[in-house]
Amino acid sequence: MTGGGGSRRLRVVVVGSGIAGMTAAVEASAHHEVVLVTKGVLGEATTRYAQGGIAVVLDPVARPGVEDSVAAHVADTVTAGAGLVDRTSAEAVCGEGPEAVAALMRWGTRFDRVDGRLALGLEAAHSAPRILHADGDATGAEIVRALAAKVRAGALIVREHTLVTDLTLDGGAVTGVTCVGVPSGRPWTLEADAVILATGGAGQLYAHTTNPAVATGDGLALALRAGAVVTDVEMYQFHPTRLAVPGGGLISEAVRGEGAVLRDRTGRRFMRDVHPDAELAPRDVVAREIARVMLEQDGEPVLLDATHLGADFLAGRFPGLDARCRAHGLRWGEQPIPVTPAAHYFMGGVRTDLDGRSSVPGLYAVGEAACTGLHGANRLASNSLLEGAVTARRCAAALGAPGVAVWDGEPTPYAAEPVAGTGQAAGDAQPMERRELQETLWVAAGLVRDGATLQAAADTLAGWTAAVDGTTAAYEDANLLEVARVVVMAALAREESRGAHFRSDHPDRDPAFDRHLSWVRKGDPAC
Repeated sequence: MTGGGGSRRLRVVVVGSGIAGMTAAVEASAHHEVVLVTKGVLGEATTRYAQGGIAVVLDPVARPGVEDSVAAHVADTVTAGAGLVDRTSAEAVCGEGPEAVAALMRWGTRFDRVDGRLALGLEAAHSAPRILHADGDATGAEIVRALAAKVRAGALIVREHTLVTDLTLDGGAVTGVTCVGVPSGRPWTLEADAVILATGGAGQLYAHTTNPAVATGDGLALALRAGAVVTDVEMYQFHPTRLAVPGGGLISEAVRGEGAVLRDRTGRRFMRDVHPDAELAPRDVVAREIARVMLEQDGEPVLLDATHLGADFLAGRFPGLDARCRAHGLRWGEQPIPVTPAAHYFMGGVRTDLDGRSSVPGLYAVGEAACTGLHGANRLASNSLLEGAVTARRCAAALGAPGVAVWDGEPTPYAAEPVAGTGQAAGDAQPMERRELQETLWVAAGLVRDGATLQAAADTLAGWTAAVDGTTAAYEDANLLEVARVVVMAALAREESRGAHFRSDHPDRDPAFDRHLSWVRKGDPAC
């Protein structure tokens, strides 16, 4: 059987089960033998927790009164990305978005409608309402429900509770994956002609995150150890509004899109003094200003005020968030709620072309684990689900076609400590504690960075080791340490401020850095 990009039926392993992984698996299974591997249950991924929705420009005829275009969506994406967006990527993802969303709906995704028409939300830095949502604020959960049903009904194998610990290589090309059962188990190998990494981001690098516990940078670490080039890894997006109570979780940007405002502890609406779009300014602007105000008020959270929208509206438009607030004793229709920024989305990742090819033959990456150049230095809200769906479809169609990702600029080789064997430590290295790593990254590579703090963090990380004892947590710790080192290195190298990357010692944007920074391990197959 012939696939979209190849001439024979391939053995394909897809790692991860969010929107990118499940879409890639479904599309690839039409032409190839596919095994989908996920370390939790099917669909337990960051996608499940996406609230706001998916940004897409549909047929204007279906949306009377809304003036919008793919060109406008591209322009908004480029503007938000602060000079680092690859326009070709933006044009492809925005342009192919309607087809990808149509496929999601054919597979059973039920987006919200008003009077029979698809409902459209507005989020920060978008020039028009173009955000499709489901169940008010449960878009990701609805997409995962539909995709999981499609996967289970399809002609492919699903292996849940299975962690991929490494990629196998022969002559620099990927030949499969090594796996263990979760939480612990005997290693075994899956051979493959192609491996697609769709493992999501790495929010667990940070002490405060909106990401679920599974977001430990596994795909990026696997790719680094296999010698793949990674790009833009200094660019981590921090969401402005996480509910500031234990276990609070994300408060969707769509709440501000509906008119909620941010206030300091005195009640002053502070964002109007910072940006003409106020609460709907780009995420990096809002998040940093919240952090600045919190510093002024001794770390006390700021307040998100949605009271003027009314309790009935909030319960109807955001049922999940309404229930969450009530569970914490908060009645957001009557009183403002406390919020703080948190690590949210990894804009960098495995360097790929638009078809998911990495710099290593046979290795592909899609979704948040990849970097196509779409997001630049600051992701436009709700472009993440769109990218996952579009690039997964393109990747599945390109499987088996020759070529690897090639971008302008050579990657910088760097030395990385190897992961220690069972119970072993390298030299005088100290065992890593995950909480210490998270606090180190939050302070050094968080919302505001500086060279001295980053260098101190790099020295600290270099002195740690992650001994693998066969448990899932130990493998995850090794992956987090691997990714943390290159994130700090990249943030130290970019001596400017741009988008989500803000250096207090280099507060201005520098034209010398109008380029992507790429990295590869010394001594690995891709060097």
